[in-house]
Formats: sequence, structure tokens, C-alpha cells
Amino acid sequence: MSMERISNTVKIGGFSRIRPVQIGGNSPVVIQTMWKDRLSLQDIDDNLVKRIEALGAMGCGLLRFAVPDIQSAEAVGSLAGMVSMPLVADIHFDYKIALRCMDFPIAKIRINPGNIGSKEKTAEVLKKAADRNIPIRIGVNAGSLPQDLRKRVEEGMDAAMALVQSAERELEVFEEFGFCACVVSMKASGIADTIKANRILSQRTAFPLHLGVTEAGPLTAGVARNTTALVTLLAQGIGDTIRVSLSDTVENEVIAGREIIRAAAELAEENVKLKSAGVNIISCPRCGRHGFDTHGFLNRWMTRLYSLNRDITVAVMGCEVNGPVEAKDADLGITGAGDKVLIFRNGKIVKTIGAQNADKAFEEELKNI
Repeated sequence: MSMERISNTVKIGGFSRIRPVQIGGNSPVVIQTMWKDRLSLQDIDDNLVKRIEALGAMGCGLLRFAVPDIQSAEAVGSLAGMVSMPLVADIHFDYKIALRCMDFPIAKIRINPGNIGSKEKTAEVLKKAADRNIPIRIGVNAGSLPQDLRKRVEEGMDAAMALVQSAERELEVFEEFGFCACVVSMKASGIADTIKANRILSQRTAFPLHLGVTEAGPLTAGVARNTTALVTLLAQGIGDTIRVSLSDTVENEVIAGREIIRAAAELAEENVKLKSAGVNIISCPRCGRHGFDTHGFLNRWMTRLYSLNRDITVAVMGCEVNGPVEAKDADLGITGAGDKVLIFRNGKIVKTIGAQNADKAFEEELKNI
């Protein structure tokens, strides 16, 4: 049962050509991802812009870049003016990098005031962010706690409480300077610590919460760990935006985020923030009966299907056992049957073709829905 938490609302983007995104309140949970490489000016081309816009079509609301130096700030800032995706600059240690990023149409800044410098330096960042209407995320990680809290954890302090106390310290700094356009995250590689910390802070503050399990691992392990933590919290009404951290592609992080929100929505149907719009893909795992290469087909169609702005269910099945009957409620499906491929709609076969014509026939039917 969901106990929906209504947090403050933080508005991101909406200036220049950048589309607006709203986090918190009754807004749908926003999916984020983070670019996997350092960005330089030489990396920016039409292919990069197209890939980022494709992420938006797949359901990504925010894209974060690590900005370790001024050169990276120049690159991310230049890119921000070329895409509609709101870009987030992730900054540690040097407050001047944050100040430079805000000279560009960067939509959001992620800092940890504990390592950004003195209180005076933090104040400069907050003042410029307030002047430019740029929200900031306070990002607290279990691996980078303040030294005193780290020592206390080593002496037996509960790790989740250490995350909460670290976040509350940072919030006190923001509140001292009257800065309210803030999102908070507390991330650990431990599932239990992530859940506990966010449950506690959700009862102590109305700031929007960004959820994620850090250093979660490769695709399979990372999805399992993130799903356990994030579905648990989202189904309880905790969390306003998520990032599924994976040692894998940004596209797979977005897809995993969509499916985690869909899973949480099934457990908490009354939660208006858990809207699972878009294509729902169901597919069989494939076995020795298969007459159709479901794996290859999904690899070719996955990104395109997730980019469709359609509330439909698509079934990809390997044989007649798992074909039209078990997937009879699918708006569109494809399956193998001996040496042929069947395309069906709502359980009724509409085409029987050879495997070599499967993609073309499927595309034609998809257009007709």
C-alpha cells in the first residue's frame, strides 16, 4: 500500500531551447541517466546530439555529465545549448567549475557542499544559482561521507543514519542562505542502507528525493539491486526522481528505470507519480522449441519500441506455445511457428510470413495500430 509523500516542487529547464522538467509534488517520477565518458569539445557532433535526443524519446528526463575541470565545463556548457534535454553538471572539489557551468544553459547542478570548499564558496555557488534559477542537487554518497561521520561508522554507527546526518548538514547550509530549489540524494551500494536512509529523511524533509543504488554493478546484478531498493521505496510513495546506476549503456539505464517505475506502479496503483506510460514489452526467454530468434529481434527493436509515445503492449514470443494464446492481450505480437513467423493482434493472427520478412511485416503492422 502506498503512503504517498508530497514533496516540494523543483522546476528544471524551460529556458532557451531546453524542455521544462518538474520534480516533486504530484509530478511523475523523473528518470535520469549519466554519461559514461568525459566530454570534450571535440566529442560534440550531430551523432552525439541525435543520441541525446533519442534518450529523451525513450523516457529520459535529465542527463548528467561529470565535470572534473574547466575544459569539461566548456564542453558540457556548449552541448547544453544544442539539445532539448536538460543537462546536469556533476561537480566536486572546485566551486569555480560550478560557477563557470552556470554561464551556460545548464539546467541543474549537482554538488556536495562538504567537498566544494568553504561556506563562503558554497554561498557564491548558491547566489549564482538563485540568480539564474538553476536548481541544485545535494548528492551524499556512502563512500564520501564527512570524515567525522566516516569514523563514527567505523566505530559502529548505523551507516543509513550517517547518510541522513550528512544530508541534513548540507541542507542546513542551503537553508541558511535561503536556497530552496534543492533536490537531495543519499546513495549507498547497500540495498538496506539505501532504503533505510531514504525512509528516514522522507519523514524529516519535504525536499524532493533522488533515488539510486550507487556502484550497483553490471547489467544483470545492477538491475536486480536497483529494482529491490527502488521499487520498495517508490511503492511506498518515497522518491521523486531515479537513476539506475549500471556498468552498462545509458540507454539500458533508461530502460531499466522505466521498468522499475512500471513495477512499482503495479504495487501502488493509486500513486499518481508512478505513471507507466509508453510501450510495454513482454517476451519469452526462448528455449529449444523456438522457431523465432526473440533475442535478435529484441536487440534490433528495443530502442525503437521504447521511443514510441504509445500506450500499447508488444509481445515477442519464440514459438506457438508462448505465441498468440499466452500473449492474447497484446496489441501487437510476433512469434515463431515451425519454419514460419506469425504476427498477431489481440490474439488473432493477421500475417504468416517467412523469417526473412519478419521485420518488414512487423513494422507495417506497428504503423497500423
